[in-house]
Amino acid sequence: MSLDELKVGYFYSNGAYGRTWGVRQLAQIAVEAATGEPVYHFKGIAGTCRRKKGHCSANEFARWAKYQVALVENDWKRVGGDPEEPGTD
Repeated sequence: MSLDELKVGYFYSNGAYGRTWGVRQLAQIAVEAATGEPVYHFKGIAGTCRRKKGHCSANEFARWAKYQVALVENDWKRVGGDPEEPGTD
């Protein structure tokens, strides 16, 4: 995903299958005092990430996050799914 697409409070999946699948919530974007670089803090919500907290660089989080997801009843669903919007040619 691009950095512009990532928003605090939203949920993202790594798009993996099986045991390596995970969902993280982007909890906070902070600035590291020593370097001035942004640091992405996240909470593991489901799958391999569940109940874990962590942080990484903006680029690392963007590489990990394949797409945004939302919890629909008891299932995580991809938000937006189809990259083409209806009515476009």
